[in-house]
Amino acid sequence: MGKRITKILIANRGEIAVRIMRTATKMGIRTVGIYSRIDADSLHVTMADEAICIGEAELSETYLNIPKIIEIAKQKSCDAVHPGYGFLAENAAFVKACNDAGIIFIGPDASSMQVMGNKIEARAWAKKSGVPITEGVTGDKKALMEAGEKIGFPVLLKAAAGGGGKGMAIVREVSQLEEALEATARQAKAYFGDDTVYIEKYLEEPRHIEIQILGDLYGNVIHLFERECSIQRRYQKIIEESPSATLTPGVRAKMGAAAVQIGKEIGYSSAGTIEFLVDKNLNFYFLEMNTRIQVEHPVTELVTGIDIVEEQIKIAEGEPLRLKQEDIHQHGHAIECRIYAEDPENNFLPSPGFMTLYCEPQGDHIRIDTGVTPGTEIKSAFDPMISKLVVWAETRDQAARRMNEALAFYGIHGIRTNISYLKKLIVGEPFLTNTISTKFCDEHTEEIVAEIKAEKEAIPRHILLIGYLLLSLRHPALDGVILEKPGELWGRVGFWRHRNQLTVSCEGEEFPVFIPEYAEKTLEIEIAGTLYHAEERDITDCYLQFTVDGEPYHILCSEDQDHREYISMGGHIFLMKRLDLLPDERIAASAESLGADQSHVNAPMPGKVIKINVKPGDKVKKGAILLILEAMKMENNIVASRDAVVSEVNVELNEQVKVHSPLVVFEEENGEMAK
Repeated sequence: MGKRITKILIANRGEIAVRIMRTATKMGIRTVGIYSRIDADSLHVTMADEAICIGEAELSETYLNIPKIIEIAKQKSCDAVHPGYGFLAENAAFVKACNDAGIIFIGPDASSMQVMGNKIEARAWAKKSGVPITEGVTGDKKALMEAGEKIGFPVLLKAAAGGGGKGMAIVREVSQLEEALEATARQAKAYFGDDTVYIEKYLEEPRHIEIQILGDLYGNVIHLFERECSIQRRYQKIIEESPSATLTPGVRAKMGAAAVQIGKEIGYSSAGTIEFLVDKNLNFYFLEMNTRIQVEHPVTELVTGIDIVEEQIKIAEGEPLRLKQEDIHQHGHAIECRIYAEDPENNFLPSPGFMTLYCEPQGDHIRIDTGVTPGTEIKSAFDPMISKLVVWAETRDQAARRMNEALAFYGIHGIRTNISYLKKLIVGEPFLTNTISTKFCDEHTEEIVAEIKAEKEAIPRHILLIGYLLLSLRHPALDGVILEKPGELWGRVGFWRHRNQLTVSCEGEEFPVFIPEYAEKTLEIEIAGTLYHAEERDITDCYLQFTVDGEPYHILCSEDQDHREYISMGGHIFLMKRLDLLPDERIAASAESLGADQSHVNAPMPGKVIKINVKPGDKVKKGAILLILEAMKMENNIVASRDAVVSEVNVELNEQVKVHSPLVVFEEENGEMAK
């Protein structure tokens, strides 16, 4: 038995920091949180027993600052540090720094991390152990160029020290390889501090299936079965589930045994994950090992009933595993959806900003891991994941239905999210029939987005208008008076009472409405010659449940700082407006209404300029990459909207820019600068 842990510093932020704190509190362990100044409004700051500001914004000065983190841990008399995932979670130098300071690192030892944390070393170890792997090569740029042609296209480039889908690229022909190698190395350096890249053969239509393991300090290793993570977008997992609907019992047992074998041979202690690619014939190949807790660990917890963070802490305290392999069973089915601040209709551009509404779904067997609260600003400096929505049910079909319902009740306004995209995936035939692969999203996103748009258009406008008016008319006010009471939603009532009719705009389309009868909770309303009876059933600050001619509906509502009013139904958000209200000069034009200036290229989101490809006088073709903007840990190519000559470049390398900032100015065709 080792040392009893009484106080943990969580060297991370956001939802995983909150997740660790919850288990620590349950175990009677105090927590110390760290945060950058721009993260001061995050949930993990208020949840920690103590929270220390570690710096301004740069990751190298904050969440990647090993000396400062160790200093704080010592100052606060912490017994241990939990790294979460990402940042320093797989950094052997951080493990050594903790050991040197006499602080327990809640995770594997440095030697295991070095063997398996680096993809190249991990593959060599797996090959030596007899575990199947795909062919791969590392080396300098010249060696990798030669290897690409030798292995045969398509090939997959990866950051050697990477994880989480970051720093990866598929290359399908030799002409694309050199540029892809440079970009991958650059991303590897930015994300992981190591620009080493390796290249391997790319498997077509693979499944991504991983095995969760636990190992202690005495050579005991068990597995907690598998998670399937095949639904990915740009190599980033977005839907995970357990158990996998792909595996047979025999293959499941073989993969579990292989994962345990690897864990035992490297003397692994703590929670870790062995990732495999599985082909159409259920042949599996070692992909990598993540020597940390993973984003998707909740689905394993829901089907096994095991708190993985608690087991990590017990192992770090020196306890032998409390469970034997025969004690572990899978019960029911769990699905996790990652909720991201990104716009599926605009090539998934990051969508940082203030949320005007944050309303979580409620119900049995629904779990939400998040680091945000209502009013939190989603920062451009960090990963765009807002939360993880996880559900459990007896069967896979039931879990999919529960997830669809939960997504419909997840209200996030003010920024773009992938909620409607996830809903479409969950109810789609490919997911329900399990005819998917890791390439599914990248191959079908265009049609999925088209279906989302069609679904939004198909929502009956009279239902939206009725729900909106039930909210808008329920607050008493004098005609023409705009209420200024903070927090009161839609408290303005205009001159409609004089005529019992008004005009409402939904997404810019105007609808005349006649209201012959209006009571506190009921509404008789005529729209386009049809009379409807509506009744309010349940209402909160942001939620309305109502019926129209006896049929039940629900909407979520919000108002932004410019007094624009929004409602959402089924994951789709609509801009609404009462045209009978007196004009409010404070209402500003929305970003969506700004037309594209063909003479200027503006920043589509706030971010950091990490590469500039042009200078004044350069001639560029339409679609040419002018510069690269990093936002929310993703590289975004800023391209020319037409053939042009560059007149001005208004930014510098490493400059932080705001949304709509002018980046590049083109000359007019007569050679003059655009005015």
